[in-house]
Amino acid sequence: MAYITLNKKNFFYNLDTIAKKTGSKDKIALVLKDNAYGHGLLEMAELAKEYGIKRAVVQLTSEALLVEKYFEYILVLADFPSTKSSKIRYTINSLSMIKRFPKETLVELKVNTGMNRNGIEIEELQLAFEMIKKENLTLEALFTHHASADELTPMYKRQCELFDEVKKNSPKELRFHSCNSAGLFRSENFDEDMARVGIAAYGCMELPSKINEVTLKPVLSLYAQKINSRKVLKGESVGYGASFISEKDEIVSTYDFGYGDGFLRSLSNRYQTPQKIKIAGRISMDNSSFLCEKEELLVFSDASAVSAQTDTISYEVLTSLKSSLKRQILL
Repeated sequence: MAYITLNKKNFFYNLDTIAKKTGSKDKIALVLKDNAYGHGLLEMAELAKEYGIKRAVVQLTSEALLVEKYFEYILVLADFPSTKSSKIRYTINSLSMIKRFPKETLVELKVNTGMNRNGIEIEELQLAFEMIKKENLTLEALFTHHASADELTPMYKRQCELFDEVKKNSPKELRFHSCNSAGLFRSENFDEDMARVGIAAYGCMELPSKINEVTLKPVLSLYAQKINSRKVLKGESVGYGASFISEKDEIVSTYDFGYGDGFLRSLSNRYQTPQKIKIAGRISMDNSSFLCEKEELLVFSDASAVSAQTDTISYEVLTSLKSSLKRQILL
C-alpha cells in the first residue's frame, strides 16, 4: 500500500526556525486544519506537543475535540461549539454570527483589513464590541488575515497599517495576531501575541526571492508500492486515452497511488519523481505507471517540487492526500 512518512527532525528544525522569528515557541500557534495540511491531524498534534507547542488552529469543532488533549489553546476558524471547553476559542467572522454563540463562549473577533473574505468591517468594530457584550460572550482577541504576504504587492503593508489602527481602537487587554507563515517571515520586528503558522512548519513555504530568505525542510514524503511490471514495445500505448506512446521497448510498472489517493491528475504525462523517473500516461483513480522497475517508488519528498510541475501550489498537493493513507513518523 502507498504510504506517507513524516520527518520529525525536519519538523522540529522548522519549528526552531519559526521560534527564532517569534521569539518564543509559546507564540507559535500551529495550524492543523485540513488534516494538518495532509500530514495527519493526530500525528502532527502529537509531534507538536512533544516539541512544546501549546497552541493550535483548526477549521472545525470536530478537529478541535480530537486534538484537545494536546494543547492549552485551540482556535476554531469557522464553526460553532458542540460542547463547552475552556481550551477552545471560536472565531466571529461576521456580525450576524454573534447571536449564534452560546453565552459565555470564548471568542476571537476577525477583522477584514483587505482580504475581503471573512471578518467584520473596520467600521463595524465598536458595534461588534457592543453586541458581544450584550450576548455575554467572552472576547479574548482580535485578528486579521493577510491576502498577499507571500507576494510583492502593496497589500501586505496596507493591511499591517489597517490592523495597527484596529489595535489602537480596541481594548488594550485583548490579544492581537495577524501573521500567517509568510506574514511572520516578512515582519521586521514581530511583536504580536502569537503567529498562526501552517505551511512554514511543514517546510513548503514559497516566497519571492526579494523577501527575507529562510531555509525550511519538507516534512512529508510519499511512497508507492509496485503492483506489476510489463514490457511495452516501441509504438505501444499505456493507460487511458492511449496518451503515452513508447518511443522504444521498455519496462513500465504500475504503482498503487492514483488521483483517488490525492495524486493530481493534472500531472499526467508530465511528472517526474525526485529520482527523475518519468510517469507513463494518465494517472488513474487508484494507480499510476512509471518507467522503472522499483518495488517501492518515492513519488515525492517535497510538495513544492510537485506543484512546480503543474499549475498549483504546495497546499493543494498536500491537502489532496487522503486521510486513509498510512502515515509513519520517522524518529
